[in-house]
Amino acid sequence: MTDLPWEMTPRPNWRQRIEGLSAGGRAKLAARARRAPLFAHAYAFHLNFRFGGMKPLDLAEFARELGLQGLKIHVEDGEQASLARMSDEALLAFGATVSGLGLELHVETSTTELAGLSDAVRIALATGATSLRCYPRYEGRVSEIVEWTIADLRQLENLDPDGRLRYTLEQHEDLKSAELIQIIEAVANPRLSLLFDFGNMINAFEEPMSALAMQAPHITEVHVKDCLVRPDRGGWAHLACLSGTGDLPMLAMLVELLLLGSDRPQVLAFGLEEEEGYFAPALRFADEARDPFIPARSASFTTIGAADQEARLRQEVAAAHKQVETVRSLLQKIITQAEKV
Repeated sequence: MTDLPWEMTPRPNWRQRIEGLSAGGRAKLAARARRAPLFAHAYAFHLNFRFGGMKPLDLAEFARELGLQGLKIHVEDGEQASLARMSDEALLAFGATVSGLGLELHVETSTTELAGLSDAVRIALATGATSLRCYPRYEGRVSEIVEWTIADLRQLENLDPDGRLRYTLEQHEDLKSAELIQIIEAVANPRLSLLFDFGNMINAFEEPMSALAMQAPHITEVHVKDCLVRPDRGGWAHLACLSGTGDLPMLAMLVELLLLGSDRPQVLAFGLEEEEGYFAPALRFADEARDPFIPARSASFTTIGAADQEARLRQEVAAAHKQVETVRSLLQKIITQAEKV
C-alpha cells in the first residue's frame, strides 16, 4: 500500500460498518454476499484477446468453469473473431451457446456516438444480451461532453423501442459523479443507470467512497478491480494491479454496493475486471478551470511491455483466475463478519 495523495486515510472501517447494521441488515448483507452475481469480464484477458488468439466463446467457457453467473464482453474483443465482426447468424449462434451454458451475457462499447451505439445495440439484441454498457469519449469542454452525451443517450428509445435491454453509463475517468448523475436525470430513461468502476473516479479527481455514495441511487452494475494511486500533474493517475494489493478500499466498497436496494439487490452484476498493468493518466485536476477541456483519447488498452509475450499472456490468465479467488475471499470475509456479530 502507498501513502495516498488524498484525504481518504485512514481507510474506511468495513467491520465497524457491518457492526453498526441492524440484525436484519447484517442478515441481508450476508445473504447478498453469498449470492453476489459475479461476471467474467473480457478485459481480464485483454492481452490474450489481442495477441493470444482468445475468442469470445473462450470467455464463456472460463465463466462456466469457475461457476460465474455471466460474462461481460466488448464488441471489439477478439480482433477478427470479435462480436463486431460476426455475421447476424454467428451472433445468434454465440448467444445461444452462452445461454446454453447457463450464463447471462452483457455487451460493452466505448462510445455513445450514434453510429457506434446503434451497432452495439444491434449486436446486443442479436446475441440475446440483457445489458449494454457505454461511455462518452468526446474531446471538448465538460459542459459540451455532458450535452452531447445526453443527446446521444436519448436515442436509446429509438434504437431499442421494445425496451429489451438495460443500459449502463460508466464513470470512465473523465466525468465526475455529479456530471454523470446530470446525464442520467436529463435522459430520464428508466432502463438507463450507472456502472460503477472501482478505480475510474481516481482520474476524475474523486475519492472512491465519496463517488460511490453520490452515485449510489443510480448504480446497477460494477467493474471490480484494484489499483495503485499515483500523483499526476496536480491530479491522480491509476495503475491497475492485482486485486487486494492496491490502494482501493475494496471491502468497504463491496459492503456498500451489496447493501444497495431495500427489498432486492440493486446491483445486478459485479464484473471481475482484473487489469494488471493498465495505466490511466489524470484527466481532472485540483486547480482545473470551471469548465475544463478533456483531450481526445483512445479506448482503454494495456501495453504488453518488453516481457516475453507468451509469459505475459500466461501471467494474465493466472491473474484472472486469482481475482475470482480473491473476490470470493473478500465476500466470505463480509459473510463471516456479518454472522459473527
